[in-house]
Amino acid sequence: MKRKTYGRDAGLTLRMLFTGSLLGLLYVFFALALFYVLNAGLVLMLVIVGGLAFFQYFTSDKLALRASGAKVVERDEAPALHDMIERLAGMADLPKPRVAIIESEVPNAFATGRNKKHAAVAVTTGLWNRLEPQEVEGVLAHELSHIANRDVLVMTVASFFAMLAGLLTRWGLYSGMFGGFGGGRDNNNNSVPVWLIVVVVSVVTYFLSQILILAISRYREYAADRGSALITGAPEHLMSALQKIASQITMIPQEDLRQVETMNAFFIIPTNVKDAASHIFSSHPPLEKRLAALAEIAREMGRPI
Repeated sequence: MKRKTYGRDAGLTLRMLFTGSLLGLLYVFFALALFYVLNAGLVLMLVIVGGLAFFQYFTSDKLALRASGAKVVERDEAPALHDMIERLAGMADLPKPRVAIIESEVPNAFATGRNKKHAAVAVTTGLWNRLEPQEVEGVLAHELSHIANRDVLVMTVASFFAMLAGLLTRWGLYSGMFGGFGGGRDNNNNSVPVWLIVVVVSVVTYFLSQILILAISRYREYAADRGSALITGAPEHLMSALQKIASQITMIPQEDLRQVETMNAFFIIPTNVKDAASHIFSSHPPLEKRLAALAEIAREMGRPI
């Protein structure tokens, strides 16, 4: 099985393409509106946001590991985990990523890195201690699929203009408060202030883009689940792992959950799993839908469920 097939599903691919197209169309309208309204300053803002995106992309692994409190470990510090990741990476035709451990009872894991050669997989001690080895393999294969699918790059590109819209919203509000941006495009005192137009356009763009970006993020989770099933050949192991993680999270003290909640968008299951299951603004699909999709893959593969 070749790596390029990981996560491939015709319906899922079409949904991702459609959502991405809507996001691109939204950004085109956003850019046209800015060019029409603003006489100057857009180039500077593009440079600033481009710099932020560049920084985010090339430091994504370091920032995520630092934010989660993960420690990169060598083989002698976690030989079993290293062996498991190395074997799965070989099956996925990927370079072995760096291995990191998070000292937390919250069972979870995530992957980060700008490309296959600069990637890391982090696992909490809670996940390693609470799950069976084959369940851990299912989780790790899911994270390796994120690396194979270049999801850090996908989400960085998808969020580029959303970052610009957020920056312009603040810039427009400050300009309105302190008299910037002047009146209208023709300096007519009776026209709508430019700063107000910029704020409205930016807020609408930011709100709609966030909904579309979250939809793309959910599709990426489905793709990574499928990739895990194809790498391991046993989707039922990931199904068991997801169910166990979700149930175990509900028994973790809230204080421990709050310590890692900033990583929810990265984790295989967010720590607010109950709220996320029915919330439109979740970065992950509902657990029930993920399990149903994996069950369908298992049936396609002739696996018992």
